[in-house]
Amino acid sequence: MGDLPFISVEGPIGVGKTSLSKKLASQFDFHLLKEIVEENPFLGKFYDNIEEWSFQTEMFFLCNRFKQLEDIERKYLQAGKPVVADYHISKNMIFARRTLREEQFDKYAQIFDILTHDMPKPNMVVYLHASLDTLMDRIRMRNRDVEANIQPAYLEQLSQDYEDFMSHFEASHPDIPVIRLNGDHLDFVKHQDDLNYIVAQVEQHLNKGEVIK
Repeated sequence: MGDLPFISVEGPIGVGKTSLSKKLASQFDFHLLKEIVEENPFLGKFYDNIEEWSFQTEMFFLCNRFKQLEDIERKYLQAGKPVVADYHISKNMIFARRTLREEQFDKYAQIFDILTHDMPKPNMVVYLHASLDTLMDRIRMRNRDVEANIQPAYLEQLSQDYEDFMSHFEASHPDIPVIRLNGDHLDFVKHQDDLNYIVAQVEQHLNKGEVIK
């Protein structure tokens, strides 16, 4: 892949990852990679009974994201087309560590390592975070059936898991720029100035040569 831009937009459920990814893809003329969410046949059951359906849910996501990254590498990155994705493959481990029993997690981690060790990984991360109230409001507004039973306690814990993950990610990947954005203060869907601010942040890192355009 070299230094071709491959940007991931990450953050907890409802924070606006897909909306921002679409806008960045349009702004920079990058290919947009969207994760499969509602197509996961286990997701609705997962939110009803996390312990019962977590392994099936996470395995579905992992296999589909693996296939997507294979396609992205072959069709776009190797062909010189930059990519912006609304997820980072490492997010699988955030969810798996939180939801799987120990023996399930050990198996899952082994499969994850085998599948992803040579997969292309983003070389810039845009991290969106927001308060629980903001996340719950946005989940209600988009009104997805599969998310109807998300519990605030689960979402709050997930947000903390993301914070812990991103802190560790920044410490262990000092060569990969991370742009942190507060979703409570930025509404890039409604306010063009907020979007312009984010675009300028991304552009600054691209132009620095940290990620070669």
